[in-house]
Amino acid sequence: MVLRKGDARGGAVLVKVANRRNGQTRLYAKAVRFDGEDVWMEPVSSADETDIDGYIERSARIDPDIWVVEIDDGEGRHFITDKVETR
Repeated sequence: MVLRKGDARGGAVLVKVANRRNGQTRLYAKAVRFDGEDVWMEPVSSADETDIDGYIERSARIDPDIWVVEIDDGEGRHFITDKVETR
């Protein structure tokens, strides 16, 4: 589900993954590594939904063009096909 619509031509994207079975939530953000490679990373180390929602709110104040997509998956899968950096 799209939680927040950003700029159609260039807004950053956050992907929130909620696993309601175990109560854990993860957040993924697109980033560029030091070597120039595009990757997805977890900008919040907490799996608590309140912490993640707080990060999203702060990000939206800084960048009003940001998109936020939520995936509700019982196994906590993110379905991101690009490289994902793990903690």
